[in-house]
Amino acid sequence: MTFARYVFGVVSSMLTICVISMAAVAPHLTIAVDATDAPRKIFHAQLTIPASSGTLTLYYPKWIPGEHAPSGPVIDVTGLKFTGNGHLLNWRRALDDNWTVNVEVPGGVNEVHASLDFVCATPEDNTLFSSGASATDKLAIISWNQVVLYPKGWTSDQITYSPSVRFPSGWKFGTALQVASHTGDEVQFEPVSLYTLVDSPIITGQYFKLFPMNPGQEFPAEMDIAADSPAALQAPPELWEHYQNVPKQALALFGTTHYRDYHFLFTLSDYVAHFGLEHHESNDSRTYERTMVDPQLRMLHASLLTHEYVHSWNGKYRRPADLTTSDYQQIMQDDLLWVYEGLTEYLGDVLAARSGLWDADQYRQNLSAVAAYMDHRSGRTWRNLQDTADSAAQLYYAPHQWDSWRRDTDYYDEGELDWLWADSIIRRQSNGKKSIDDFCKIFHGGPHTAPTVKTYNFDDVVSTLNQVVAYDWRGFWAERLANHGPGAPLGGIENAGWKLVYDESRSDMLRAWEDERRGVNASYSVGLLAAEDGVIEDTIEGLPAARAGIGAGMKIIAVNGRRFTIQVFRDALTAGKNSKEPLQLIVENTDYVRTFNLDYHGGEKYPHLVRDESKPDMLTDIVRPR
Repeated sequence: MTFARYVFGVVSSMLTICVISMAAVAPHLTIAVDATDAPRKIFHAQLTIPASSGTLTLYYPKWIPGEHAPSGPVIDVTGLKFTGNGHLLNWRRALDDNWTVNVEVPGGVNEVHASLDFVCATPEDNTLFSSGASATDKLAIISWNQVVLYPKGWTSDQITYSPSVRFPSGWKFGTALQVASHTGDEVQFEPVSLYTLVDSPIITGQYFKLFPMNPGQEFPAEMDIAADSPAALQAPPELWEHYQNVPKQALALFGTTHYRDYHFLFTLSDYVAHFGLEHHESNDSRTYERTMVDPQLRMLHASLLTHEYVHSWNGKYRRPADLTTSDYQQIMQDDLLWVYEGLTEYLGDVLAARSGLWDADQYRQNLSAVAAYMDHRSGRTWRNLQDTADSAAQLYYAPHQWDSWRRDTDYYDEGELDWLWADSIIRRQSNGKKSIDDFCKIFHGGPHTAPTVKTYNFDDVVSTLNQVVAYDWRGFWAERLANHGPGAPLGGIENAGWKLVYDESRSDMLRAWEDERRGVNASYSVGLLAAEDGVIEDTIEGLPAARAGIGAGMKIIAVNGRRFTIQVFRDALTAGKNSKEPLQLIVENTDYVRTFNLDYHGGEKYPHLVRDESKPDMLTDIVRPR
């Protein structure tokens, strides 16, 4: 089906709905957003909706693409009112689904006017994605699913919207939407489908930079950057050069694009939710204010943009069939997230290195951290990779405490290790003639298209891998998805000619990780993570701290008789190597204080990758620029 912005590959369930709806005229709505109160963290929206007498059922988007959960922030919709012919209309929320409202429309009314406010979360709310903090005094991100309602009975690609936004005075903006007119601070965009609207967020701010990444190319890419200060936009010249490499290296990887133009919507602020969210022709990526100008932060978050960019091919163009729904109320099934997110994590990290955002050593530092993290996930003994994907809708919102034993959204990191393993098998079986790049060109490539969805299932993944190189890929993935260890899936690292080892030296990557979180990561020694105030964020089952009886939520008061600080704790671990005395921790637990003696003498431990000279060095070739 073709519509204003997207050619959408419709699955059979969508086609059925289309046939049923052909007799009626698909609705055309208007939506006007007033963002002038963004510094107060509130957006105002007005919608005009075609209607007839009877009950008008409207939906607020519930399952948001890329968020993998029923996360539509309906709790933050306020001031909701409906009028018809100037009179207030009665409405009531559905008891079986709070994202649904029913409006009673009297005779003679042929359109309903809806008004609502969306109140943005604050940083203290610690919420994710479009539910998270989205505005500061100097910038805002408008996600259309926050402010839109749509009528029952139509697919998301059948409904058309004419959108407009009024921005705070003097603020600039970036979006994949096409501008129809621009007068002062008010912008009217070209009509688009609901699908396209929800897929096209807007970034706006007082301190704004537009950076063309591949000027003069047929399918341009640009960075639209909003920051909380002008200083945050003053990145070093070499960083801009690395950003320019990203579209070039992505084209070399996939062989084509599935967008007409692409926008990296990059928010730099300490006061918005930090995450990345993919879209066909843009990504909504948010991180710390000084990320582009601080070397540590720049290194730590180098793969954020490349991960979300890869999603334009893997997740938006090629999408699991059971994640492809005809509207935003249907359940999205997450069982193939080890492809959707796991492969993207692998390719996003590789793309960061090939583009120069990481050098080869930084790539290996990150990979060693991922491997060690998975190597100490005690929850792998009971929850396999498949179940982390199946449980994604819950795991995204799980607390940090007991993270190792519960497991988190590990299809990202474990998926990365498994796809590296798959890449190493392709290289080995083909004697170095083929790689994951060949898989990407077949699976994600083909002719250039405007944004299109091409669905897949498990069999399609296996079939494409076999087109690249013959192997028991079905057996490989069946084992990887059901595996419980022990330890992390390190076959890819080992096949690639490297080994995971531990010593007392922190890598630059781990040092940056601890500095950002203001804590100490002793996961690989005594088996705990603690904040700078001593509060224990997690313990690793089976390691000394957990065996001694220490758990998440407790607080370390003192170490070997001295008040806890991160440095005191580190010094005690080091001193214990040459002492027979136990590591003594005085710990507070719900107003009670206990002393725990840990029989540990191994010192600090941190992960690294070292060469195995008996095997070819695949990793260096994997990250080599194309």
